[in-house]
Amino acid sequence: MLTGFTMFLHALICAVLITIILMQSGRGGGLTESFASAESMFGAQTNEFMVKATTIIAAIFLVTCLSLAVLSSRKAASLMSNKIAVPVSKDKAKTVVDSVQDRVAQEAPAAQAQ
Repeated sequence: MLTGFTMFLHALICAVLITIILMQSGRGGGLTESFASAESMFGAQTNEFMVKATTIIAAIFLVTCLSLAVLSSRKAASLMSNKIAVPVSKDKAKTVVDSVQDRVAQEAPAAQAQ
Protein backbone atom coordinates (compact mmCIF):
# COMPACT_ATOMS: atom_id res chain seq x y z
CA MET A 1 0.00 0.00 0.00
CA LEU A 2 2.82 2.39 0.85
CA THR A 3 4.56 1.61 -2.44
CA GLY A 4 1.38 2.31 -4.41
CA PHE A 5 0.84 5.64 -2.67
CA THR A 6 4.47 6.62 -3.21
CA MET A 7 4.22 5.72 -6.90
CA PHE A 8 1.07 7.83 -7.26
CA LEU A 9 2.74 10.75 -5.47
CA HIS A 10 5.84 10.35 -7.66
CA ALA A 11 3.77 10.44 -10.87
CA LEU A 12 1.93 13.53 -9.64
CA ILE A 13 5.21 15.26 -8.74
CA CYS A 14 6.60 14.38 -12.20
CA ALA A 15 3.63 16.02 -13.92
CA VAL A 16 3.87 19.13 -11.73
CA LEU A 17 7.63 19.40 -12.27
CA ILE A 18 7.25 19.13 -16.04
CA THR A 19 4.54 21.80 -16.00
CA ILE A 20 6.58 24.19 -13.86
CA ILE A 21 9.66 23.77 -16.03
CA LEU A 22 7.70 24.38 -19.23
CA MET A 23 6.05 27.49 -17.75
CA GLN A 24 9.37 29.21 -17.08
CA SER A 25 10.51 31.85 -19.51
CA GLY A 26 13.02 30.61 -22.04
CA ARG A 27 16.35 32.21 -22.86
CA GLY A 28 16.04 32.29 -26.59
CA GLY A 29 13.66 29.74 -27.97
CA GLY A 30 12.02 26.62 -26.82
CA LEU A 31 8.54 25.52 -25.91
CA THR A 32 7.68 28.61 -23.87
CA GLU A 33 8.11 30.98 -26.81
CA SER A 34 5.03 29.62 -28.55
CA PHE A 35 2.79 29.92 -25.48
CA ALA A 36 1.87 32.86 -23.29
CA SER A 37 4.57 33.74 -20.80
CA ALA A 38 3.96 32.77 -17.19
CA GLU A 39 4.67 36.38 -16.19
CA SER A 40 1.54 37.55 -17.99
CA MET A 41 -0.51 35.08 -15.93
CA PHE A 42 1.05 35.44 -12.47
CA GLY A 43 2.62 38.91 -12.31
CA ALA A 44 6.06 40.47 -12.04
CA GLN A 45 7.46 38.27 -9.24
CA THR A 46 6.89 35.14 -11.28
CA ASN A 47 10.51 34.35 -12.10
CA GLU A 48 11.56 34.21 -8.44
CA PHE A 49 8.50 32.16 -7.54
CA MET A 50 9.07 29.73 -10.40
CA VAL A 51 12.70 29.15 -9.41
CA LYS A 52 11.71 28.44 -5.79
CA ALA A 53 8.82 26.20 -6.85
CA THR A 54 11.08 24.26 -9.22
CA THR A 55 13.65 23.76 -6.47
CA ILE A 56 11.07 22.54 -3.96
CA ILE A 57 9.32 20.22 -6.41
CA ALA A 58 12.69 18.84 -7.62
CA ALA A 59 13.67 18.11 -4.00
CA ILE A 60 10.37 16.28 -3.44
CA PHE A 61 10.98 14.39 -6.71
CA LEU A 62 14.38 13.30 -5.42
CA VAL A 63 12.90 12.15 -2.12
CA THR A 64 10.19 10.11 -3.86
CA CYS A 65 12.81 8.53 -6.16
CA LEU A 66 14.94 7.49 -3.21
CA SER A 67 11.97 6.25 -1.20
CA LEU A 68 10.78 4.13 -4.15
CA ALA A 69 14.27 2.64 -4.43
CA VAL A 70 14.33 1.81 -0.71
CA LEU A 71 10.82 0.34 -0.79
CA SER A 72 11.71 -1.72 -3.85
CA SER A 73 14.85 -3.13 -2.27
CA ARG A 74 13.01 -4.04 0.92
CA LYS A 75 10.22 -5.69 -1.03
CA ALA A 76 12.67 -7.80 -3.03
CA ALA A 77 14.47 -8.90 0.11
CA SER A 78 11.35 -9.89 2.00
CA LEU A 79 9.59 -11.80 -0.75
CA MET A 80 11.34 -15.08 0.01
CA SER A 81 10.94 -14.81 3.77
CA ASN A 82 7.17 -15.16 3.35
CA LYS A 83 7.43 -18.40 1.35
CA ILE A 84 6.55 -21.71 2.97
CA ALA A 85 9.22 -24.37 2.74
CA VAL A 86 8.06 -27.45 0.86
CA PRO A 87 9.41 -30.70 2.26
CA VAL A 88 11.33 -32.72 -0.31
CA SER A 89 12.13 -36.41 -0.03
CA LYS A 90 15.79 -37.42 0.09
CA ASP A 91 15.55 -39.37 -3.17
CA LYS A 92 14.08 -36.40 -5.04
CA ALA A 93 16.65 -34.03 -3.54
CA LYS A 94 19.49 -36.32 -4.60
CA THR A 95 18.08 -36.51 -8.14
CA VAL A 96 17.88 -32.70 -8.35
CA VAL A 97 21.43 -32.27 -7.02
CA ASP A 98 22.76 -34.88 -9.46
CA SER A 99 21.06 -33.24 -12.44
CA VAL A 100 22.45 -29.84 -11.48
CA GLN A 101 25.95 -31.27 -11.07
CA ASP A 102 25.71 -32.98 -14.48
CA ARG A 103 24.58 -29.74 -16.12
CA VAL A 104 27.43 -27.79 -14.51
CA ALA A 105 29.93 -30.43 -15.62
CA GLN A 106 28.66 -30.19 -19.21
CA GLU A 107 28.67 -26.39 -19.33
CA ALA A 108 32.04 -25.86 -17.62
CA PRO A 109 34.22 -26.98 -20.58
CA ALA A 110 32.14 -24.87 -22.97
CA ALA A 111 32.56 -21.81 -20.75
CA GLN A 112 36.32 -22.32 -20.47
CA ALA A 113 36.65 -22.66 -24.26
CA GLN A 114 35.21 -19.21 -24.77
